[in-house]
Amino acid sequence: MYCPFCRHHDTRVLDSRATEDGQCIRRRRQCPECGRRFTTVEQMLLSVSKRSGVVEPFDRDKVVQGVRKACKGRPVTEDQLARLGQQVEDAIRASGQTLIPSHAVGVAILGPLQELDEVAYLRFASVYRQFQSAEDFEAEIAALRAGSTPIAATNA
Repeated sequence: MYCPFCRHHDTRVLDSRATEDGQCIRRRRQCPECGRRFTTVEQMLLSVSKRSGVVEPFDRDKVVQGVRKACKGRPVTEDQLARLGQQVEDAIRASGQTLIPSHAVGVAILGPLQELDEVAYLRFASVYRQFQSAEDFEAEIAALRAGSTPIAATNA
């Protein structure tokens, strides 16, 4: 770690703490050359591996945009969408993996979305699971009514 003030090649860590949300590590450092102190924040980078083989950084806003489409016309607020996005990111980070397959992101969305709004859940699941017929919807609705884990969540 280079000192941002004098560019000395080494620094000393004085204190390390996890941030309140537990997603980052905050380190207080001091340069042995100039004596100045500064703070660094370290965060684990998440990447998503798509079906095409392309790898891109995880983007919580992209998750929220996709769910927003499923929630169109439903009584879902932006705050609820933001919380859902945070829940999905937390679930993915909790897995401990840095490279996540795109289908795992979809699976992470299904649970919180079902709790938020069942109609939006069905819309999202129909696209995510590529429902082909009315029978697919009926089976999913039957699973929702029975209170069991919906088919889309178990087959994903």
